[in-house]
Amino acid sequence: MIQLALIGVGTGNPDHVTLAGVRALREADLILLPRKGKAKSDLVDLRRLLCRNLLDEAAQSRVVEFDLPHRERRDDYLGAVDDWHAAIAEVWREQMTRHLPRGGRVAMMIWGDPSLYDSSLRITGRLKGLGQDGEASPAVSVVPGITSLQVLTAEHRIPLNVLAEPVQITTGRRLRERGWPDDAASVAVMLDSGGAFQALAPEGLHIWWGAYLGMDKQCLIEGPLAEVGPAIVERRAELRERHGWIMDVYLLARTPLLSRPVE
Repeated sequence: MIQLALIGVGTGNPDHVTLAGVRALREADLILLPRKGKAKSDLVDLRRLLCRNLLDEAAQSRVVEFDLPHRERRDDYLGAVDDWHAAIAEVWREQMTRHLPRGGRVAMMIWGDPSLYDSSLRITGRLKGLGQDGEASPAVSVVPGITSLQVLTAEHRIPLNVLAEPVQITTGRRLRERGWPDDAASVAVMLDSGGAFQALAPEGLHIWWGAYLGMDKQCLIEGPLAEVGPAIVERRAELRERHGWIMDVYLLARTPLLSRPVE
């Protein structure tokens, strides 16, 4: 029987890994590290660093790296993602059965937290044949981690929501397609391929933007969207060209986050 631990490890700062995460890594028989190509080598480098720093001499964990399949770029976005997840599940299954043919404890380090715009938990549901009866999915446990939104608000020293008001978390794709969500005083945007906020009328909006949060190349910009929006688009393009990849997230609000909205 395979026991799989999904461990949230934050966004790039090794200090963000919780004690529970350290314990789960040390108790694992196998730690799987996904490689996402040369452009995103920083991500696997950080996981390697965590293993070197957190696995003590008593740990018996075997660390194995593997290549993740690439997602097809096609108009049928959800279909492409579904096929991609199926391919990833097959790679996970192959690695687990090859290195732990008699079962055991597997750990995977998840960027941020497995609960927020991450599909690791969905992929584990496809891992049939690794459970106790030879057909079910493996036993899964989750160690929560610090999300990019938490780091964003911490670095900008702001709350996530306007006082007593809701906040909506969405994607860049949805922001472009649907505009500002109804009844939201603030909107957090993730998985933006670049500048989805340009689809909004900027008047009255404030933005807090961050890229490579928690990493040594972290970059922050904030201000009225009408003023700093173009600078964010330009800076984002520069950073992506320099590093070959980028992860960014931002928060938009119609009302100052540190005050109550005017009735």
